[in-house]
Order: sequence, then C-alpha cells, then structure tokens
Amino acid sequence: MEKIDELKELVKRDAVRYGKFILASGRESDFYVDLRKVTLHPKGAALIGELIFDRIRDRQVDAVGGMSIGADPIATATSLAAYRSGKEIMAFLVRKAAKDHGTRNLVEGPVVPGQRVVVVEDVITTGASTLTAIEQIKGAGLSIEMVVAILDRCEGGREAIEAQGFEVLSLLKRTDL
Repeated sequence: MEKIDELKELVKRDAVRYGKFILASGRESDFYVDLRKVTLHPKGAALIGELIFDRIRDRQVDAVGGMSIGADPIATATSLAAYRSGKEIMAFLVRKAAKDHGTRNLVEGPVVPGQRVVVVEDVITTGASTLTAIEQIKGAGLSIEMVVAILDRCEGGREAIEAQGFEVLSLLKRTDL
C-alpha cells in the first residue's frame, strides 16, 4: 500500500467523526476531523513527515512550521523525515499570542530572518488560522515558500490563501474521506 493510502486509512479510521460540530472557523459541520489523533500517532507522524518531505525535498527550504498546536507535530515529523534523508530542515512554531515574559517571540525555534520556510497546517477550512500564522511568520522576517496541509476541507480556505499569493498543497481533500 502506498504511503498516501495508508495515511488516508488512518485518518478515516481514527480522526473522522460524524455529528454536529462547531469548527474553529465558527461554521457548523456534520463531520469533524481531529487530526491530532493521527499527527500524534507514531505511524501517522512518520507517514505525514515522509509525505510532506517528499513534496518539499527539491525546494530551497530552511524550516517548516505553523500555528501551534496543530502544526507542531507536523513540523517536527517533517523535520525528522528530512534529517533521516540527510537534509537539515528545522522545525518552528507560531504562538497564538506572545508570552508576557522571556523573549516574547510569536515565532519560536531555530529560525532567523531571511530563511525560506514552508507553512504546515493540519486542516484548512476558511484559511483564517493559516493566514494569521503567515502574518506572524512574515513579521519574523521569514520568507514563505508554500503552504502544505494534511487536509483541505474544500470550503474556500485554499482559495483564500492562494489569493494572498501563496502556493497551497494538501495531502488529502474532503473527497478522500
């Protein structure tokens, strides 16, 4: 079985729930995908890291990260997959709000202004959280190469991100579920 098919089966088995849910976007949905059930699973993390790294390996990328908490295991898995393949791609995270102590950074990790990064996301719905992360990342002086999501719910988020000039790639789409 191919890696993408294994990931699809894990997501369908462990992460998809049906019922009535209010999403982070405020929208109501008849299904919910809790990708932490997959991104924090050893097999899921390994598959996600390898699949994302396969898609970015030929790009000049210094780091990968996104909005904490959903993107944290994705960034780490991708960084580890890159490292196992002989390439150093750092992981970083974007805080929802700055802490009132320490460095007060919104972007944390071994990144410096001018580096090229890939923004990762678990689920894209409206694209709002990804666009918020993008603003924080740009504010830290990083250059965004592209956005990679595990799942695109196909509810306008991809288009909203692309309208801001960013390439968006998703491993899975709503129709895969």
